[in-house]
Amino acid sequence: VAAQKCRKRKLNAILHLEEDVCNLQTQKESLKKEHSQCSKSINQIKQKLNNLYHDIFSRLRDDQGRPVNPCQYVLHCNSNGGVFIIPKHLAKSEQKQDNRKE
Repeated sequence: VAAQKCRKRKLNAILHLEEDVCNLQTQKESLKKEHSQCSKSINQIKQKLNNLYHDIFSRLRDDQGRPVNPCQYVLHCNSNGGVFIIPKHLAKSEQKQDNRKE
């Protein structure tokens, strides 16, 4: 009788583990789909941001009326919503300072 109970507990444990495996596989597939959707959304947002960036730079002019070169300048957003155009070398030094602060 003790051996039968032991075997029954073992079979029940195996059944529960198999159910857990099935549930985890279903959850894994769901997470894969969600990850794929998030990646697509991120890529779309990156593309929109890139288009916006190019659109902004195509409209910007310096003091002499010449187009601003996007290879030399970057857009910088501050915490209160202001947007500035700064030279890339200054933007890199600011990023280093921000990284040190963190």
